Amino acid sequence: MKDTAHTPNETLRPQEPVMQEIKTDVLVIGAGSGGLSFAAGASQMGADVTLLEGHKMGGDCLNFGCVPSKALIAAGKQAQAMRTGETLGVTPVLPKVSYAEAKRHVHRVIETIAPVDSQERFEGLGVRVIREYGRFVDKETVEAGRYRIKARRVVIATGSSPFVPPIPGLDEVPFETNETLFDLMEKPDHLIVVGGGPIGMEMAQAHVRLGSRVTVIEGAKALGKDDPEMAEVVLKRLRKEGVEIVEEAQVSRVSGKKGTITVHTPKGDFTGDTLLMAVGRKANIERLNLDAAGIKHDRAITVGADLRTTNRRVYAIGDVAGGFQFTHVAGYHGATVIRPILFGLPAKARTDHIPWATYTDPELAQVGLTEAQAVERHGKHAVEVLRFPYHENDRAIAEGKTDGLIKVMVVKGRPVGASIAGEKAGELIGLWALVLANKLKIGAVAAMVAPYPTLGEISKRAAGQYYVPRLFQSDMVKKVVGLVQKYLP
Repeated sequence: MKDTAHTPNETLRPQEPVMQEIKTDVLVIGAGSGGLSFAAGASQMGADVTLLEGHKMGGDCLNFGCVPSKALIAAGKQAQAMRTGETLGVTPVLPKVSYAEAKRHVHRVIETIAPVDSQERFEGLGVRVIREYGRFVDKETVEAGRYRIKARRVVIATGSSPFVPPIPGLDEVPFETNETLFDLMEKPDHLIVVGGGPIGMEMAQAHVRLGSRVTVIEGAKALGKDDPEMAEVVLKRLRKEGVEIVEEAQVSRVSGKKGTITVHTPKGDFTGDTLLMAVGRKANIERLNLDAAGIKHDRAITVGADLRTTNRRVYAIGDVAGGFQFTHVAGYHGATVIRPILFGLPAKARTDHIPWATYTDPELAQVGLTEAQAVERHGKHAVEVLRFPYHENDRAIAEGKTDGLIKVMVVKGRPVGASIAGEKAGELIGLWALVLANKLKIGAVAAMVAPYPTLGEISKRAAGQYYVPRLFQSDMVKKVVGLVQKYLP
């Protein structure tokens, strides 16, 4: 009889895991804002939904982006409030800042919100949650850990992550991104921020207010995607608070070691103890094996206006689909694809009504076209720019928040864009997003009655500027009024 015993030199081959087959109506890959929005809605409407997440529920926004950044900004704002107030009769004091405690506040905020995005909540909604990354093996099949999943439709919502450019020397020095910054418990003595976009400028102001020295290095113009006039309102304040902003300074290389890092640029060398890279985002597509599914992609997944990929069974939403990289856009996309996936109805995603805000102090917000974009698209003579400054608003005067203005771009009586720089700009832009979403005329805002005194009056007063030349500077109107008054019994 043949001896089947293993000899000491034989290596036991691990048994291949048995793949578990799952068939589902919809497979959602990624549990960030877009994926969770879609999964919750689809499951509650009766679809069998499977959700994959290989990292943290809630995605970038909850864990590394919107939520922690705004929590840290709030800590900085509180510290700054103690330094100011003299004009209001309050004696300024030097705040005693615990950077570590500010970060613990950040973590408490995340922990408070996390249950809303948790696995337990979504399982309670009827969603099958699998904590694995997914990859396509063919046009109809996705593998995730020990699961092989076939779905009638797939929604890719894998989001984005920090883009780290191939700068010489960067791979040899320690640096932070938004994915690591909020775990840093020791306050930077001198924070060097590479990137003057929204993330870079928000974190720069938060840190200078919490007691760090901050230098921002930007290869082009800081806040360069916003209206230059509006951006300058913000940049002026940041410089006044002590943020050093170096523009048109492309980084050539980075050198140094932990605690002493030098960023080399044509405008000089800048040395600090902490380096934050904030130069943009890249779509998370590396793990997906998109080619196996026949899904066209470049830096992001290629989609049509209906958010469908080149594989008719697969949709892509949020950051991974390119375009605007905002949490609220991902949520909007998630709601948009509900229609075709669950009901077989056509739906297209718009971009003309999408607002965004930068949460510096003062804030910067935009919806629709900027002044330059409106002129380029419609022509200089077709665009009316309505303006109203914060320093003429009674609430802003009362609170000493008079830096800023609103601009509304109007074509044939219909707003095509609004830009706001100033206190609560991110809140005020919502009205104009509503106007653009519903294609309302400027008269709808002019007719609005805003409570007094509020910052909301800024929007109404801007809308009212549309009628100044038509009513108060019109000879015809004056003649009509004169005749009516002459003959009115």
